[in-house]
Amino acid sequence: MVYGRDNSYTLAILVYNRPSVLMRVVALFSRRGYNIDSLSVGETEDPSRSRITIVVTGDRQIVEQIIRQVEKLVDVIKVYEMTRNGSLQRELVLVKIKANDSSRGSIVEIGEIFKAKILDVTPTTVTMQLTGTLDKLESFLELTRPYGIVELVRTGITALERGSRPISETTFGDEGDR
Repeated sequence: MVYGRDNSYTLAILVYNRPSVLMRVVALFSRRGYNIDSLSVGETEDPSRSRITIVVTGDRQIVEQIIRQVEKLVDVIKVYEMTRNGSLQRELVLVKIKANDSSRGSIVEIGEIFKAKILDVTPTTVTMQLTGTLDKLESFLELTRPYGIVELVRTGITALERGSRPISETTFGDEGDR
């Protein structure tokens, strides 16, 4: 998994909820030749704001340059780097796994261990929903790959800072609530 590496960084970008804001953020990455490993976006508790969560791989200097450039964009309120220990990071996976009468029980058992939800069963497949950390999802997928993954879709990382303060109230360099 690309964004599970040690040189991957999760950025939370608080923006005004306006048309084309996401396009401008993504275009900046594209113009500069930065690859986005994971992207999720949605409205926040304040409907006038959205939160973009981007995982990018690179060295520290590149990530700091990305943050500075994104901060300059119109409609960007704040860019915040989410650390692995200082944040809660999760992803949703939907996976369709090959199954037959003899393998279905084993697949369902693996799903139960990982607290996956069965969404659909056919004579030839089992479709499951799983939410969790990258490590949990990768472990699940590693155990189910031998059965044959027919189809897989991932939402991308979404994250919240640990502690009681929302990012909208934090200041850059403030580690006080971690």
